[in-house]
Amino acid sequence: MNLLDYLPGVPDFPKPGVLFRDISPLLANPTAFKEAIARLHDLAQQFDYTHILGIESRGFIFGSALAHHAHKGLALARKPNKLPLASHRESYGLEYGNDSLEIQQSTMPKGSKVLLLDDVLATGGTLIAADKLIRNAGFEVAGAMTLLEITFLNGNTLLSQNGIKHHSLLKS
Repeated sequence: MNLLDYLPGVPDFPKPGVLFRDISPLLANPTAFKEAIARLHDLAQQFDYTHILGIESRGFIFGSALAHHAHKGLALARKPNKLPLASHRESYGLEYGNDSLEIQQSTMPKGSKVLLLDDVLATGGTLIAADKLIRNAGFEVAGAMTLLEITFLNGNTLLSQNGIKHHSLLKS
């Protein structure tokens, strides 16, 4: 099964020059979604981790499914001001703006080893922010994974330069 067939590109969204990858067709097809999670689980075997960090919002989908499949804990990296308790925050730049991620301080036990998970690796800014967020919160980052890497944006190079081990299931 070619999972890229279920991830069409939408040009000029959310702004001109950005190619948005729509995960909706993959999620709507139970066979493709199940296959994607099984392959992500196989890829995750390269990491020693206790928890998965799903990055808002599309990383929540893959993170929760993979955490369930792998019998691992799940933590959520949220957009600002969505968490009720004391939180850690990390700001970062995107290819189309700026944003921040937060994690509640009480989310995971001390000594947790966290696998960062998002849907797409573009420039790498979101995963670098997630890495800093987790480290600043006192946890260990086991590595990072994405469903899809957009190779021409060279995000994997930036992750490597920041000491983040990363694997993508698919590349385009």
